[in-house]
Parts: sequence; C-alpha cells; structure tokens
Amino acid sequence: MNAQAKPNLLVAALTGIALVAMVAAYFAPIWWVSLTAPNYPKDAFPDGIRIHFHFDGVYNGCKAAGKGSRMAEEIIQKDLAHDDERYNPVLDKEKKVDKGAQGLDCVHEMNTINHYVGMFPIATGAPVEKPLAKFFFAFFATMLAAFAVTKKKLRLAVLGIGFAATAAWVLVDQYVLGHLDAHIKEYMRETGYFFREPDRVTAWGDNVRTITHLVVAGLILAMAVVMAGVAKLRNFQLLLALVPALLPLFFVVTYAGWLWFFGHNLHPWGAFTVKPFMPTVFGEGKVAQFSTYSYPYWGYALLMLMFLTLMPALLIRRKQLREGAAE
Repeated sequence: MNAQAKPNLLVAALTGIALVAMVAAYFAPIWWVSLTAPNYPKDAFPDGIRIHFHFDGVYNGCKAAGKGSRMAEEIIQKDLAHDDERYNPVLDKEKKVDKGAQGLDCVHEMNTINHYVGMFPIATGAPVEKPLAKFFFAFFATMLAAFAVTKKKLRLAVLGIGFAATAAWVLVDQYVLGHLDAHIKEYMRETGYFFREPDRVTAWGDNVRTITHLVVAGLILAMAVVMAGVAKLRNFQLLLALVPALLPLFFVVTYAGWLWFFGHNLHPWGAFTVKPFMPTVFGEGKVAQFSTYSYPYWGYALLMLMFLTLMPALLIRRKQLREGAAE
C-alpha cells in the first residue's frame, strides 16, 4: 500500500462509520423528557410521563408497568379506544387480563398537562423541520459520500447524482404526492384540538406552508452552492464533512429554541397561571408540582460518534490538501 492510499482509506473508513451512525440516528430517539408528580405513582408510571424526541417527531416513551406493580393488575394500561375489547367480569374471570398490555400514550398525556398551563400541543413544535428532516439527512449523506472520494471529478459526480435524487425526492414527496398538504391538515387538527381559534390556526397552517416552500427552495439552492464551491474552491470540500459533523449542535440548538417557544408563548385559556419560563433543556427542573427530567438518549450517542469520527477524517484530509495529496 503506497503512502497516499493509507490516509485515503482511513478517511473513507471514518466517513463510512459516520454515515452509518447518522442514518441510524435518524431512526433513533435522540432525547427524552419525563415528568413525575405525586398523581403519577412510580409503580403505575415507572418512567413518569415520558416522551422521546426523534428528528421526525415526538413519540411515546411510556411502557407497560412490570410484573408485581399495581398497574400490572389492571385490565388495560393504555387509554381505551373504540376498537379495544372490553373486559367481561364473568366470561373473562380466568383470563390473563394484562397479556399484551400497552403503556399509556404519554404524548397525549403530556399534551393534556401542558394544556392546563396554556402551552401549545407538542405536535405544533418544529412543524417545518420534522417532515423535511429526511431530506436534510439525504443532503448530508450525499455530502459525506462525496467527502470520502479523493478525485475531484468523481466527487462532483457523487454530489450531482445525490443532490439530483434528493431534489426530485423532496419535490415529488411534498408536492406531487401531497404530503405537504396532508402534514398541514394534521398540524391544524392537532393545534385546533386544544386551541379553539380556527382563524388563527388557519393562519398558522398558511405560515407552515409558506416557510416550507422557502426551506425547500433553500435546500435546492444549497445544493447548487455546494456543487459550485466544490468545483471552484479546493478547500471547500472540508465543509462536506464539517457541516454534517455539527448535527449534535444543530439538534440541541433547535430543541432548546422550541422549548423556549413553548415556555414563552403561554395562552390565557390555561387552567393555571404560570409565568413564562424556560423548560429544562438538560438535567432536572421543577414546574409547579411536576419534576422534569431532560437528557440525551442513545440516538444522541450516535450523533456524537459521527462527530468523533469526522473530526479526525477532516484533519487527515486537511493535511492531504496542504501536501497536495488530494484534489
């Protein structure tokens, strides 16, 4: 193996690890938040009212209570829906009623709690970022694949193919298949569930549509800028890895920003009056009788793995550029 092949292989390997970690992180819970209070006893709610933050949404983090707990003796642990089979105390006397039990829908429960202090429903947070996250990940994945390449022409070819596919995907998904319209309809439904002002909700839906148009256009413009930068500036290729490597920072900044929005935009229809506040981003906090816990989850570890593998890859490539060993 010659002197140039070894660092090239190392950069490709480190970038490959980062790429796999990034893709896995998209499907993983990145952060978790839990509320505990005296009215949510630990044997019934072992993790409190817990939710998991992903790049594409907020999901239920509650699980069914374990054997030996008070909740395990209940007929059903989650909220009853119209299609749930009802328990018959005569015919089902010997039936194991807790078999296949599901935990409480803690996203709904958290929304109910937040409603009492005048907070927006959780689904109203990041209404543009969540549905477009997969396209930004495709954008970053293309950049990383191109960064791993040492030849300029091949790098530009990778960028061109990847960006063209991503641009086509976002346009077809959002506009041709109507996913943007469906998302806005769901956003307005979720918002209007607690916030009974249809005119304002409609205006918010229009804002989401307009901002989504701008972000999609900005994403496609960013692709063109990256292509031009890589074609014209030799050191520009370092940004192909540096920008995706900052995903851990991007997530925390976005997460903290939306927490600030929720805590500082309280509405008077809340049953309890609470002064505007900054919800806990990291660690433990207290709001009224609720203790709050907010910590990174295993998906954030994947983002940090991505960062830690891309940093040495960047340093190696930077050295190669200085020595003229990479195009």
